[in-house]
Amino acid sequence: KKMNKKRIIAETGAGQHGVATAMACAVLGMKSEVYMGYKDTIRQKLNVYRMNMLGSKVHPVKSGSKTLKDAINEAIRDWITNVEDTYYLLGSAVGPHPYPVMVRDFQSVIGEEIKTQMKKLSNKTPDIVIACVGGGSNAIGTFYPLVDTNTEIIGVEAAGKGLKSKYHSATLSAGSKGVLHGMMTYLLQDDEGQVTETHSISAGLDYPGVGPEHAYLKDINRVKYRSATDAEVIDAFLMLTRTEGIIPALESAHAIAEAMKVAKKSKKSESIVVTLSGRGDKDVEEVQRYLSKNVKN
Repeated sequence: KKMNKKRIIAETGAGQHGVATAMACAVLGMKSEVYMGYKDTIRQKLNVYRMNMLGSKVHPVKSGSKTLKDAINEAIRDWITNVEDTYYLLGSAVGPHPYPVMVRDFQSVIGEEIKTQMKKLSNKTPDIVIACVGGGSNAIGTFYPLVDTNTEIIGVEAAGKGLKSKYHSATLSAGSKGVLHGMMTYLLQDDEGQVTETHSISAGLDYPGVGPEHAYLKDINRVKYRSATDAEVIDAFLMLTRTEGIIPALESAHAIAEAMKVAKKSKKSESIVVTLSGRGDKDVEEVQRYLSKNVKN
């Protein structure tokens, strides 16, 4: 409002950032519009309803792969066309500077809270932290305050149907350097530099790039980037739901899948913190669809 912007636009994959934007605009009495890949509007229907109820207009994007990448494309097109009265509230640690830094700084509340709570519990930082990585906003917020500590840091990407298939979104595990959305980072692209289509059971990780700071942390070997397949994610989703009564987002279930592997190899005295980046009520239908297709009994 102080910048004389009359309209807020945002992109969203899983829908959580879109809902948060719609909520803030409802409170402030501002017009909001959210771009969302058409495929994501179907698999995250609940959040589309939420945004509509909060007064936000949702634009299903039917170009390209109809996922998060294309939603960002359309949001950027809108922004540069209407820059005089429109503010683009980017939802991940991607895009042109200063967006990745802004998002990282806001999301760093996650890592700072982890440090504070662990100091109270054990008087030290955690031995291991794990977070899922798509664009990488929740992960960079988790990692940034811990980069200069002795904590082992692990990011988990979407391996989809396997890294040897074409159906995954594991940019840091299988990508190469390129430019997308105003940033140089690792991308899933062909030999001619054309971005390839991605796949993940989770809408929020279905993106062919990653925040540039994650690319840097990979290059300096400070963070280990691993991946989890759709099948592993569903197992982790069901495990947490049935043992703790917590229904996690499918994005977050990637981190849980890795945590289950890490815990088997770790000492009982070691502390492992998993960033549970979202709630899974939005994903229950998608899980049901997956199980009905893939489970005979």
